[in-house]
Amino acid sequence: MTERGGVLEDLDGPPLEAVLFDRDGTLVVDVPYNGDPALVVPAPTALEAVEAVRAAGLATGVVTNQSGIGRGLLRWDQVHAVHRRIDEIFGPFGTWQVCPHVPEDGCRCRKPRPGMVLDAARALGVDPARTAVVGDIGADVAAAHAAGTRSVLVPTPLTLADEVRSAPVVAPTLLDAVRSLLPSTAAAGVRTGRRDR
Repeated sequence: MTERGGVLEDLDGPPLEAVLFDRDGTLVVDVPYNGDPALVVPAPTALEAVEAVRAAGLATGVVTNQSGIGRGLLRWDQVHAVHRRIDEIFGPFGTWQVCPHVPEDGCRCRKPRPGMVLDAARALGVDPARTAVVGDIGADVAAAHAAGTRSVLVPTPLTLADEVRSAPVVAPTLLDAVRSLLPSTAAAGVRTGRRDR
């Protein structure tokens, strides 16, 4: 992968312009149906990973299933409060895409469907083919595939073995996932303390 004209080029695909992150279990420690900003804790290496993406000049966004809304366990204002807290910790993301539906709704947005990924790319003004999705379960990888984006799986104890086996790219940490997408010169920005928000 090389850098040219402010975007990152992969020999196996078009230049990378944006990275989309799953929320729970990827960016932040998973707290089921969390509506409390005080419970937001960055996942291991997440701060460094997001910083590295921004230091490379790429756009960032979040795509997250929040079926707690559809189940009546969360209100939209609670979800927005959690997202404001995440933006305070990480710096603002370029787009937040939220699916409030339960699986039975059959919506276009809930991962593993591609709706949120496509909407995030549109909101960021990038081609889905120039986007990568990083998440912790098979639905994240499937949504990326359906949208025509690249993907990296970062397993947690909740990730199924079959999801790990079927993922095209697997990384042990979020920072490793980002480094797999960025050239070494861009990833080095985090080690020198460079911040680009």
